[in-house]
Amino acid sequence: MWRCNVKTSLSYFLQIICISQITFLTLQKDYYGMTDSITIFHGSNVVVEKPQIIVSGFYKDFGFGFYCTNIERQAKKWAQTKKGDSFVSVYNYLPTDELKVLSFPVMTDEWLDFVVACRRGIKHEYDIVEGPMADDQIWDYVEDFIEGNITREAFWVLAKFKYPTHQIVFCTQKSLDSIVFEKSYSL
Repeated sequence: MWRCNVKTSLSYFLQIICISQITFLTLQKDYYGMTDSITIFHGSNVVVEKPQIIVSGFYKDFGFGFYCTNIERQAKKWAQTKKGDSFVSVYNYLPTDELKVLSFPVMTDEWLDFVVACRRGIKHEYDIVEGPMADDQIWDYVEDFIEGNITREAFWVLAKFKYPTHQIVFCTQKSLDSIVFEKSYSL
């Protein structure tokens, strides 16, 4: 009799989708003989035509930098959490081999360790870091893990997204040169 573990199947399915998207982008690049730009979004209470890396405030998942996403509704949500007006700025991102990029297609132990290090203020040497985000609920679990209140295994049981998330952070001025402001709109 065939049995299906829903947790394992969902995780496997999401990994296949992610791998399929990466494969599709790679095939596009190979087919056209060039790197296609990728549309990314930034949600805020202001229009950001000229992104900057601002080193202040609390530490974030992938350290200080300019955070964007390839999921438009996520950028809208980010914009609506700010006081005042809500804007989504739209950019074209042109990946280049000249930048040092760290990518986490899915949450893994390596992703967890990297997020913990960045949230503790430990600096890294990447120009760009991309991967799932630790939203407020996930961050609560990360804090419990850091404080030793839950094990790594318990973290993974609790850290299930009900919807996919994505973030890409541009950590250096050189990385900001790979994105071009296209437009913005108000919510």
